Amino acid sequence: MEAQDKWYIEQFTAPAMMNRNMVRLGNWTFQRWKTGTGEIKSITYAEGWRIMKELSCGLMEMGFQKGDRGALMCHTCPEWVWADYSILCSGGITVCIYPSLSEAEMCYIINDSGSSILYLQDEITLAKVIKAWDKLPELKQVIVMKDEYHSSDSRVMSFGDLRKRGVELLARDRYVFEKRWRSIELTDYMTIVYTSGTTGTPKGAVHTHLSFNSAICRDLRDAPHYREGDVLLSFLPLSHTYERECGHGSAMMAGVTIAYTTPKDIVRDLQLFRPHIFMSVPRIYERVYLAMKDMASKNSITSAIFNAAMDTGRKVIETRADERGFIAMDEFTDLSEGVGFWLGFKYRLFDALVFKKVRDRFGGRIRCAFSAAGSLPADLCKSFMAMGFVILEGYGLTETWNTINLNRPGKILPGSVGPVSSGVVARIAADGEWQVRGDNLFVGYWNKPEDTAEAFTEDGYFKTGDIVEEVGDGYVKIVDRKKGIMVLDTGKNVPSARIESLFALSQYIEMVVPIADDMKFVSALVVPDFDAFIKFFKEKGISYDKSALEFSQEGTAPVCIKVGNDFVANEKLKELIDADIKKANLELEEYEQIKKYHILNRKLMEQFGEMTPTLKVKRKVVMGTFKEQIGELYK
Repeated sequence: MEAQDKWYIEQFTAPAMMNRNMVRLGNWTFQRWKTGTGEIKSITYAEGWRIMKELSCGLMEMGFQKGDRGALMCHTCPEWVWADYSILCSGGITVCIYPSLSEAEMCYIINDSGSSILYLQDEITLAKVIKAWDKLPELKQVIVMKDEYHSSDSRVMSFGDLRKRGVELLARDRYVFEKRWRSIELTDYMTIVYTSGTTGTPKGAVHTHLSFNSAICRDLRDAPHYREGDVLLSFLPLSHTYERECGHGSAMMAGVTIAYTTPKDIVRDLQLFRPHIFMSVPRIYERVYLAMKDMASKNSITSAIFNAAMDTGRKVIETRADERGFIAMDEFTDLSEGVGFWLGFKYRLFDALVFKKVRDRFGGRIRCAFSAAGSLPADLCKSFMAMGFVILEGYGLTETWNTINLNRPGKILPGSVGPVSSGVVARIAADGEWQVRGDNLFVGYWNKPEDTAEAFTEDGYFKTGDIVEEVGDGYVKIVDRKKGIMVLDTGKNVPSARIESLFALSQYIEMVVPIADDMKFVSALVVPDFDAFIKFFKEKGISYDKSALEFSQEGTAPVCIKVGNDFVANEKLKELIDADIKKANLELEEYEQIKKYHILNRKLMEQFGEMTPTLKVKRKVVMGTFKEQIGELYK
């Protein structure tokens, strides 16, 4: 697609971008979502701008000034965006807080940022705040993100009350909003996004309107063309930069529709909203693929057809790959062409029997899917490509407003994160660390000048902390986080990410946490796929203590998160786990292989501080929680 066809790419502040959409695309659909009753609601860009305007004026009426910080603690939903832009249009700085964070983590972020207002979603979060309010000296006002909410506490008000105050201000001064948002400059601070904190105290990365805009322009230059009427499906946390910029930012600059769902409803809502663009993380792709495989295994015939289809699809992808593994595939590619008559014929047959039905389950319109916030295993990427999905894996960090690298349409290298993004300058340091420069970089950590100085080289490159290797044509592969490189007592380096990735498509293992630092050999904590074993035990007539099972609602059906000790002690379970580990060990060097392991009887949980909101393992916490079990492995 020629650059001039991407008419929407433009340099402006976040409020100016939304104002442009109101003026130029005012009657285009901005957001679509389901209400609590299942009704689908939608608003246009003009209607969205009016909501943001009234909320923003409500903040100004309360004395909110340019440069003030406003915190936002809410799951992904349309209201999140309205609240965000009410802060931004007031010249304020949005501070992102995950709703799942503990009281201590919430208080730390509010106090560290000096936030004077807090938007929050529901009574549960409100109760947490009220309980801790004595520890929040800077916090003046809480706004519950509902049109109607009544509280006896004068420090708590509703969306509706805030909008009403905004309308009253506009009645007295019709130009107050225009003057405020137009006074914002590109170099003004826009947001503080706190790192997930897999190690140590979270740090607040400060971004400007310029870094936000540069990041969006960067992504839209490299991504496929967005078209009028396109729909982006959003379910990842807006508190994280990935969804907020790559998803929402790009969609809003291109003027397309954003539809909202949750991880719980995603399978159903893919068919409801029928998206064209899809942002996800590797864990979701893994779950979707394993769910499809599980559905196909309901009887021997469907299982055989699915397996034969996947074998054919992967053969097509391998045939289309050049000698270095690059695959020429974009939204216009017909996979049945250029692979020989017989293979092309078989692919067309299986496409009609299997792959089209899979694509229809995704809504039938997806032109491009993105993967980031973790490594997407090459085999998994090829499996989705075999079914006709274009998946572009990229890589970035909170501090870089995401994308540093991205696979390009028409030239995809599974297992890599692609070449450096346009507008970004990068280099590999002597120790293998990926270092970058560009207008998309953050300006520093809030209240942490020493950490800021440490994050950059003397010549201005940001130190990502990730070790990479080039794999051809400027495409790079992430080896591991610097801190993820484990060092045995022999001095051998063991990349934990490499070991973890080998279990992405395991039928019976959900996750492994490798252990090796200062140890004689590699061991691991293993989290089984409890639901897969529950099904297996039922089929084989294996009894266990069902009263010990605990579930949570992570999908369209309850997901098992804890089992009894008898469950993980079952000899058949241990046999299947051991087979998967031995299979993975065949892909590893001898010193990287898992020699011993402990099978856990529960999943690692965000609520226990063991996982970040973006599903990364907090190794330090996990190592502390299971210190005794790890000690037993090395006795």
